[in-house]
Amino acid sequence: LIREVEDKRQEARTLNNIGAVYDSLGDKQQALKFLNQALPLSREVEDKSGEATTLHNIASLHRENGNLQTALTNSKAAIDIIEDLRTKVDSNELRTSYFATQQDTYKLHIDILMQLHKQNPSSQYDAQALNASEKSRARGLLELLTEANADIRKGANPELLAEESHLQQQIEAKDKLRFEILNDKEKSKDPVSQAAAQRLKKEVQNHIYELNQLKAKIKQSNPKYAALKYPEPLNLNQIQKQLDKDTVLLQYSLGEKRSYLWTVTPDSLDSYELPKREQIETAASKFKELLKKCEKLGINCQDLSAEQKAKDFQEITEAATQLSKLIFAPVSKKLGKKRLVIVADGALLEIPFAALSEPNQTDYQPLLVNREIVNLPSVSAIAIQRNELKQRQTAPKTLAVLADAVFSSDDERVTGKPPTLAPELDLTSSLLKQAARSLNRAGWERLPGTRKEADEILENVLKLVPASETLQAFDFDANYNWITNKQLKQYRFIHLATHGFANPDNPELSGILLSVVDKEHKPYDRVNLLLGDIFNLDWNADLVVLSACETGLGKGVPGEGLIGLTRGLMYAGAEHAVISLWQVDDTATSKLIPQIYKAMLEKKASPATALRQAQLQMWQQKKWRNPYYWAAFTSQGEWNN
Repeated sequence: LIREVEDKRQEARTLNNIGAVYDSLGDKQQALKFLNQALPLSREVEDKSGEATTLHNIASLHRENGNLQTALTNSKAAIDIIEDLRTKVDSNELRTSYFATQQDTYKLHIDILMQLHKQNPSSQYDAQALNASEKSRARGLLELLTEANADIRKGANPELLAEESHLQQQIEAKDKLRFEILNDKEKSKDPVSQAAAQRLKKEVQNHIYELNQLKAKIKQSNPKYAALKYPEPLNLNQIQKQLDKDTVLLQYSLGEKRSYLWTVTPDSLDSYELPKREQIETAASKFKELLKKCEKLGINCQDLSAEQKAKDFQEITEAATQLSKLIFAPVSKKLGKKRLVIVADGALLEIPFAALSEPNQTDYQPLLVNREIVNLPSVSAIAIQRNELKQRQTAPKTLAVLADAVFSSDDERVTGKPPTLAPELDLTSSLLKQAARSLNRAGWERLPGTRKEADEILENVLKLVPASETLQAFDFDANYNWITNKQLKQYRFIHLATHGFANPDNPELSGILLSVVDKEHKPYDRVNLLLGDIFNLDWNADLVVLSACETGLGKGVPGEGLIGLTRGLMYAGAEHAVISLWQVDDTATSKLIPQIYKAMLEKKASPATALRQAQLQMWQQKKWRNPYYWAAFTSQGEWNN
């Protein structure tokens, strides 16, 4: 029927699907027959997407048949088409979405190259595989950072910027209303209310789409955008130039049949075959779940009996050892005590490498003890950052800190409260609690430890710099207006100690919580700093610390990694970020974080070195030895400064 109506595009795609069915049935010969019929038809009608899919399937079949060179020719041709199609998509979000759907082709290409390397170790196929791995990751981030450095938002139409701000407010307000409906016991049983929640959900999705379109319009309205040239991802030689003699890159690629690890120094490349993705991710998930056990149970680990603490610690260390053997043991003897720069993949993006076990030790000893660890979305991303930093002047002032915000209307700091709260204040407080429950939290409770944490940080800083070089916002002042004020561009260190939340479905709705009312108990219009707001900030910070919960998480997007707050901070101008992977213990954090600033200011340590020293101090104390207390915080960005 398709042939009768001469729909050659559909004919090619149908032949491709038939080939896939024969492949699933194990008939490789018949599968190739139909795929080879599909390929010329796709080319005839210039269906590039269909052609890339067919080339991928042909390459996969030839790999299975052991015809690696033929497989390589076809996978490379598919990659070339994907790279070309990618440039034809204007929207960053749509480009990222398209790229995510093509990751299987990159994984296949990498696997073919590494299998060829196994046959011909001297032919540098492993270097080509590393290049392909670098090309397959965080491309959207590279382009965002390039746009940030070009400052293409500067001079944008004020009306468009106002429209953007209005859309962001609508998104936040409607999403809060949706949470309020879903978490209200009576409304949750009411069909009309449930229909309203569904309508609000659809409206939020539509607004997010409108916002992304508007961002593209703002970008394209700047003459600089037309002349903007996006960089190519780094190759092996360029990657090596980003490293120093004391640093080793570990880059992972998790595959369906087998995974790979490349270790790179300024003058060497080694590669290793690891178990398949499923085995590694199962071990990683077990390790992560054990670390977050207290969080999931909603208990304070310090309240557990000594016997239970010992049991939990043993389970964590066994899981750490198991995962370490899978992904680290093959290279551990070659690394000494050098700094590790980790470019992770898949479930490994949410794992604290510092807490993994040293494979050569009889008893559990975290990797942290012998080495500093830095995380990167890609090496190409740090290269972009470094180019920008060469032109940047150091901020003139030292520290801006926000802590101990007011999250609810019944907070003890809200005095003179009338018997019946204003409806909008009731709603604001209620919605924060609803949002908390939606994120498996009991509620957005006050964080008294953040005040202690901030006071100690300021005490250490004020011993070394005058008070005029610091800025602080506590209580009602820890609000949206303060954090978005342009004055923050003057500070080298920006410290935000508050609740954070990651939305895995809509990264745009991830953010951090700020004070909900002012000193007169009037509700603020904006109480969350969302990811979109962070992209609009203009900071000049050497370090941003998000001393909050789950600030390092986000939506896992194949090819991009975790899209969340960290990406926004890099765009906003943070040279280095310290973020968290789970809901951190308030007391432990108040002891850990001040030590980071002390090491940076007194010993001139880099942020990565300072974080390691602070975590080591916690590890060395029996009370805080469990990695749950100190391993949540990870370091991302420039490691030399």
